[in-house]
Amino acid sequence: MVHVTTRIERADVSDIARLGAFSAATIHEAQGRRGALDSRIKPIDRDASFVGSAFTVVCAPRDNLMLQVAIHYAQPGDVLIVSAGGFAEAGMFGDVLGNACKAKGIAALVTDSGVRDTQELRELGLPVFSGSVSIKGTVKETLGALNQPVVFGDEFIRPGDIVKGDADGVVVVRREEAREAAELAAARDAHEADLIQKYWAGGTTIDLCNLTEVLKAKGLTTDIEEAS
Repeated sequence: MVHVTTRIERADVSDIARLGAFSAATIHEAQGRRGALDSRIKPIDRDASFVGSAFTVVCAPRDNLMLQVAIHYAQPGDVLIVSAGGFAEAGMFGDVLGNACKAKGIAALVTDSGVRDTQELRELGLPVFSGSVSIKGTVKETLGALNQPVVFGDEFIRPGDIVKGDADGVVVVRREEAREAAELAAARDAHEADLIQKYWAGGTTIDLCNLTEVLKAKGLTTDIEEAS
């Protein structure tokens, strides 16, 4: 017997929206280079992006029974985090389930396994991130955990944590750290915008990134010093 947990603590919607304004890479760097999922998990549509609350699902490899259960219980704005052991040779999610998700207002699906019907999913406009693309079918046999903490893409994810994905990958933020992460991400964006402006004004990487003494300490020399 497997008990299904449907009630989870989600982050405040305003905190979720605030984080959604930043790229996954910016959030990852801003929170101390934490939270980035395995780089193998990528969007089937590079123009797709999402942010939402994690709704975790554990499926047996090549088995999407619990994914279907999760779609039934998920709420609008949730991101389905579907762990299936990283099994690549299965298309456990396609356009039919994609429409079921879209109709419910589910924000995105992220799986370490495979998906199929990618053209139809792109046209549907549901953000789908996966470890592979495979046309191979699945069964509906094995019960698994729903809304339990999981290690997914080499990161620990709890139900209700905030997940952001875009063309570069996916990052997770602890729900209680959402406001701080957004503030740090905003500061990082402002700093990078300032750097870019200074580069166009003639600044150089060594000067603006304060690398002169670092390079000197490491023993870097150039022919400029030799000529002087």
